[in-house]
Amino acid sequence: PSIDNCPTERRLCHLNGTFSYCSYMDIRYAEISSKELVDCDAMFCEPEEFKHDYITRNHDQTPHVNRWKRAGIGEQATLHDVCLRRNGMPVTRECRLIANQARWASTEAWPPVVCLRRFREQSISTELNSLHDDILEGRKRTNDTQGRREMTGMMRRMFRQHDRTLLPADVHVTGQMLGNLMQQDKDAAVSVDLVSVCKEIMSSDSQVLRLSAQLNATNSLLSQFESYMDALPDQMVPRENCGKMVPRPSSDASEMATTGVETYNYSNMGVQALMTGNLSVFFANPECDNITGIAIYSADGEDRKASTSGFWYRFLRLSEDLNAIRRESNLETAAYLPQNLWLAVKRKGVSYLIFKVYAHDGLFVETSQTRSRRPRSKVISISIPELKDQSLPLALPFLLRNENLREPDARAITSGSGCGFWNYETWRSDGVSTSNSDLLHDPIIECHTYHLTQFAFLVGGSYRTNDLGEEVLITPLNERVLDIISIVGCCLSLMGILGIFLTAAVFKSWRSQASTKVLLHLCLAMGLQMVLFVFLNTDDISEQLVVNGDSRRCVALGAALQYSILVLFSWMLIIAFLQFQRYVTVIGIERPRHYILKAAIVAWSIPLLPTLLVAFIDPDSYLPSAAQLSTDTGICYPSGYGLIFGVVLPITLITMTNLVIFVYVFYSISSSLSQSIHRAEKKMVVKQIRLSILLFFLLGLTWIFGIFAFMQAGVAFSYLFCITATMQGFVMFVYFVLMDSANRKAWVGLCCPTRMKMDVEKRTTELQSMTTSSTNYSNRSTN
Repeated sequence: PSIDNCPTERRLCHLNGTFSYCSYMDIRYAEISSKELVDCDAMFCEPEEFKHDYITRNHDQTPHVNRWKRAGIGEQATLHDVCLRRNGMPVTRECRLIANQARWASTEAWPPVVCLRRFREQSISTELNSLHDDILEGRKRTNDTQGRREMTGMMRRMFRQHDRTLLPADVHVTGQMLGNLMQQDKDAAVSVDLVSVCKEIMSSDSQVLRLSAQLNATNSLLSQFESYMDALPDQMVPRENCGKMVPRPSSDASEMATTGVETYNYSNMGVQALMTGNLSVFFANPECDNITGIAIYSADGEDRKASTSGFWYRFLRLSEDLNAIRRESNLETAAYLPQNLWLAVKRKGVSYLIFKVYAHDGLFVETSQTRSRRPRSKVISISIPELKDQSLPLALPFLLRNENLREPDARAITSGSGCGFWNYETWRSDGVSTSNSDLLHDPIIECHTYHLTQFAFLVGGSYRTNDLGEEVLITPLNERVLDIISIVGCCLSLMGILGIFLTAAVFKSWRSQASTKVLLHLCLAMGLQMVLFVFLNTDDISEQLVVNGDSRRCVALGAALQYSILVLFSWMLIIAFLQFQRYVTVIGIERPRHYILKAAIVAWSIPLLPTLLVAFIDPDSYLPSAAQLSTDTGICYPSGYGLIFGVVLPITLITMTNLVIFVYVFYSISSSLSQSIHRAEKKMVVKQIRLSILLFFLLGLTWIFGIFAFMQAGVAFSYLFCITATMQGFVMFVYFVLMDSANRKAWVGLCCPTRMKMDVEKRTTELQSMTTSSTNYSNRSTN
């Protein structure tokens, strides 16, 4: 029965949406499913919710409820809200044909999805995705010329933005939008915009196009563009315009500056051209002036027209001689239908010819890593839209410049070289013949074909494409800023630590003090940690170790970094204990003999326990994960339970202990100041402020910010932690050397001995207060 007599639930359609037949209950399921038919009322996968996490800033994550866009069978749908991986690829989901219905592919086996919505790079992904949403949901109409012009104009303006980063997701969404256009009436008014968009995409990085090809985005874009152009010749070069003068045959400078496309309307001759440096399209109606082809040149010559895109061209008539064209100087490519071929296809009802010239093979991406040949010429596409089977009764000749002569390829071999065509998977040569004898050295390659598609000159050889792996094209906001802050802070701290050691080396009286020995131990642990972090255990070195399978060295580096951090915190705890004795203990104390040595044994040995436990029980926890390596954030360092129990737990306990001591000491000093009414109160206030700053840095309280950052409490804690934790060495140098009057005088005396001498016996310093045996600070402050 007809579609009108068939109930809606029984209608079966082809994948292109056209009605096929009406199903009956007695038709076996196998008979239906064996054909590519789909229920007419279930041809699309409808929007569906999807939960994932966004990386907000510096690897902080926040849950988000997104939804999949409506998609047709075979399409890779994207999400309503932009969701990009670090390589610029969108998170996609396939709409499949299952039991004669469009159904989403299952996501049950997917790992948790974490993606980016906002990132540091200047991208058009969000704008482009929003435009696609508006088209799918009907907010932007594409069913009339004005709506289509608005849509393609917005796309063109996005792609022509300065300093924008083109991502694989943009290529994918652009192909989908061209697919939406293909479902509407074809409109010549949007041709310039489409050429402009494709030209900009061809200008993008080859890495982006290769990544796009993994979603078949380049093939989809190429196919949609070719099909759209092939549907326009009756509007571009209609028969009724033959012989009529065109008032304005070419675009002006302002139009070209806006679109990036030169337009030439020679419809009186039956030709119209859209030209750019990357891509040019020529429409021809041979009935007007017997023009059946196009020739492109790299230099000026007789009868050649100049293009502002840097090449010259002329139209070829059906009476041209192929050998004469081949001998013309500076020829790049040429194709035409000789008279006998044109008459043969004309008898089949053909009226129009379309030629597209691609400056390079950027959109013709092979996904296999190993190839036996590659294009070494421009790519020329030849279309005859009205020729149903696209097969020719006679051979069509075309010429290509051999670019292997300009830039010789040492890997090129004669075997496998010759003319070829693109089948939307790889380059093939069946059905195409090559007339040259010396394929590697002839400047012009003569080819003949019996079918129509895109053609190029292929050079044989063994060509391997580098594995893309997990390339990083986009980064979370502020990530680089924090990296710079960390590196600058660590470098300043290392300089400060060197300054402290230099002061101790020069002035024996200062380094012989017990307080200075404690300080030097602390600086040694801090310096070890920062050298490992900045120079020895970087993300690049860690990635290289993992790639090379050198896991033992990675574990050793990770354990060394863990150990240095725990030693640093052990010394911080010891100093906090000494400060507590100095400023809070009421009864005077006597330091035990060799207490510095005993403290050193404790501080340098106890951290070995958690380090060795993690290293022997779970050594794999030191190896960075694939996700970390893909985002350039992975270093050899504990993760999982090794991180929690081997690093975070002891650091948290020590930090909380230090915080309590800090509060006690601060309270003790405040109480002392409240009693210091008659003696140097201003001086003590300054001392209190200086001591508070010292304790804040020296006792590691800045790592409280790190704990909050680890708990993803906000990006502010990441900034505070990076600024304060990496500056500890520099702060100690400023406090103990630059701000200490005795040390300043010692350096001045060393550099300018005639001005002053250092009086060690009479000087006092806050540093000495860390270890000096004394009674309560408040009692002494009133003496």
